[in-house]
Amino acid sequence: MKKKLKIVWDGILPSNPVLVLLLGMCATLGTTSSALNGLMMGISTMLVLICSNSVISMIKSLVPDKVRIPVFIVVIATFVTLLQLAISAWAPALNESLGLFIPLIVVNCILLGRAEAYASRHNVADSALDGLGCGIGFTLALTALGTVREFLGAGSVFGLRIYPEDYAMLLFILAPGAFIALGYMIALVNRLTR
Repeated sequence: MKKKLKIVWDGILPSNPVLVLLLGMCATLGTTSSALNGLMMGISTMLVLICSNSVISMIKSLVPDKVRIPVFIVVIATFVTLLQLAISAWAPALNESLGLFIPLIVVNCILLGRAEAYASRHNVADSALDGLGCGIGFTLALTALGTVREFLGAGSVFGLRIYPEDYAMLLFILAPGAFIALGYMIALVNRLTR
């Protein structure tokens, strides 16, 4: 049981994909203009990560080394396509909000990195837990960054007004604000973990 919890915990903080490993920056910076967008992108990526890790772990012995990476990408792309179709059908507003970033999950280096580093070397249960842990870590980081950016840039959190919009700093909703906020979050995590 401790081993299973450690697998999940490693993805949440010690090996957080965004705040420690600095992976998946395109999705991190592009989708976190609001807390809700960050949360939804994180959950979407987590679902694909759990499913793709599980399938890759199941088929690892069937895949020759020479075509390992292309096979992993096809597995990931399959789950991203299923996710995008589901979001388009059941949550068109979310599909509109996240737009191009959903298909870009395919090339998110977190997924291929976890497939190569973990799922291709471990059993299905551990691979699914690794996907869950990294997915939770990614979701928490994106939600926290989205919350900070929305609070400072729009005066709200999850759409709830905290202070008048006249006092908000538009910079934090724009791309430079994403870099600034992420830099401070990484510095804070480095400070707390040392």
